Order: sequence, then C-alpha cells, then structure tokens
Amino acid sequence: MAQGTPGIIFCVYADAGISATIARMNSAKVTMAATMTQKPAAAEAGGNIFLVGMMGAGKTTIGKSLASYLDKTFFDSDREIQKRTGVSIPVIFEIEGEAGFRKRETEMLQELVKFKSIVLATGGGAVLSAENRDLLRCNGTVVYLQATVDDLWRRTRHDRGRPLLQTPNPHAKLAEFYAQRNLLYCETAHIIVESGTQSTRQLTHSLAQQLAGAGLRIDETKTD
Repeated sequence: MAQGTPGIIFCVYADAGISATIARMNSAKVTMAATMTQKPAAAEAGGNIFLVGMMGAGKTTIGKSLASYLDKTFFDSDREIQKRTGVSIPVIFEIEGEAGFRKRETEMLQELVKFKSIVLATGGGAVLSAENRDLLRCNGTVVYLQATVDDLWRRTRHDRGRPLLQTPNPHAKLAEFYAQRNLLYCETAHIIVESGTQSTRQLTHSLAQQLAGAGLRIDETKTD
C-alpha cells in the first residue's frame, strides 16, 4: 500500500478473480437482472458507500434513498463541483473542455473520500482515471449500478444537462461509453447490481442487505 495525499488511502488493487470473472461475463453476455455480484469490500474505510455507473443509471436517486435508509450523508460529486465553481457542468465543459472537468472531478473526489459515513454518487466518467478508481475502491465500498444501454437512453434522452450526449445519435454515444467503461466499473466495484428491474425502494433495501453482508458498518457517525 502506498501513501498519497494526507487523509486519503491510496492502494494498488489486484483481485485475481476479477479478470476471469469479467471474461466469463463478457463471453456469456451475462444479464444480471435482479441479481447482485459481491466482492470483498473496504468495510473499514469510514463506512463510506460510493456509487459508480453510467449516466442515467440512477446513482443520485438510489444514493439519496440509500443514504436516508442507512442514516448517512449524501453527496453528488457533480453537484459539489457545480457548487464550488458556481456554474453548470455544461459550462465547465464549454470553457475548460473535458480534460479540465476531469481534473476538477479528481480534486473533488480527493476531498469527498476523506469524509466518514457518506453515500457518494460519482460522475459517469469518474472511473476513466486510474487515480479515481483507486481513491474510491480504497476509501469505501464501491457499488456499480449497471443498466442496459436502452434503459440509459430512455432515462437521459430529454436531459440537456449532459454535454457528452449532445450529439446527433445519443443512443450510439451511450453504447460507445458503455463499451469503454463497463469493464472499469466491474473492476472497481465491490458489489454489482442491476438497476433497471427493481423499484427504488426494493433496490435500496436489497442493496442495504448486500452491504451489511459485505461487512459494512452502518452505525458510523454522520458527516455534517
């Protein structure tokens, strides 16, 4: 384990079963409807829960519900970036480009993972950075909310606040992002859950049970 910024745990993770599991998932084209896959969680890392997944996967909706259910504090990294800068995500992309936004995203994650007993909804592209993946996996329990491209498109097609989807064919763009990011989500997550087949309430309850089974402590002091 290597040390980085004070207050943040950095580590190099190597799960011998990850590559084989992902390969089997891809070759078999597994659909994880109403099922969950679990790996050893970072249960002692402050009781934090970090949600990853594509735009439209339900990270904010599920995150708020889960935080309320477990009596934790909810954060949304994109919302925190907007509060810090005073402008919307599309404006940041327009002025600084995606590279500028990704830099701000990493800086924000470095701050947020220092908190205790939080539920954090991350941006869809946060896992593109190896540093971000390391920050999340080593400072809490990472949950991948997986959804099909069709479900993602249905949920985001009218949303003008997603600059990367402002293209002539957003469905194709989502498919491209999914192909690029799905393995990174799977590699980073301790728990993988299909988010398209259950209600928010059902998913919250079943996910809470999975988290408890992974050894997550849910009685940590909340972050103010």
